[in-house]
Amino acid sequence: MESLNIFHRSCVRSRPGKPRLNSVGWISANWSGYAVSGRSKSFRRISAKWIVPVVRSSSHTTYSSAWIGIDGFGNTSLIQVGTGHDFVNGKARYYAWWEILPAVMTPIPYPVHPGDRIQAVISKIRGSTWLIYLRNASQNWTFRTTKRYTGPQSSAEWIVEAPQVGSAISGLARISTVRFSSCRLNGRSPKLTTAELGIMLQGEHITSVPTAPNRRGDAFQVKNTVGRSLGDAALPKSS
Repeated sequence: MESLNIFHRSCVRSRPGKPRLNSVGWISANWSGYAVSGRSKSFRRISAKWIVPVVRSSSHTTYSSAWIGIDGFGNTSLIQVGTGHDFVNGKARYYAWWEILPAVMTPIPYPVHPGDRIQAVISKIRGSTWLIYLRNASQNWTFRTTKRYTGPQSSAEWIVEAPQVGSAISGLARISTVRFSSCRLNGRSPKLTTAELGIMLQGEHITSVPTAPNRRGDAFQVKNTVGRSLGDAALPKSS
């Protein structure tokens, strides 16, 4: 697999004073999805399933990732695993990866295609030893590794991201809707609420917004909204 000069990073909040949409959630320059916060050592396991989105062509190079992680929301630590979906040199590319900040992303050298069914788990085994697990049910492969991680365990996330490329946050790729399901936190439904929802705002344009969660609070969609202005945005309903 080609070398990818991509860095994932903790949540970059919009500058103070930005209006909030529908008086719920948070706004970020690089994240969109759901983030749950708690005290130190609150979170030891996170999991979810999602469908790899389709990348649509654009006039310039763009990037996107879907992932689960622990930490990164309100702190600079982060352990995460996910899929990437970019438009580079006139072509869409798809791949899987894992990362523990401050190290850079490590590609997972197995095939990923749009529409693939992904299952991901990050779980504390003992002490500072953690399991990173990703299964592609459509391509019939499983990746697992154990790594040392010592972050505060004070947040957990299900996210679509515009990753950092070089020294700048990238433009978000024009991707189809990302559908997260079977979200679990410490082995149970996180019972997500709209207060934990995050919208991606790049410049004065909303580029990604999640739906409200389903009734069980364990599934939602993240919709690409490139080109919509801040004043025109509305929170989509879960479907």
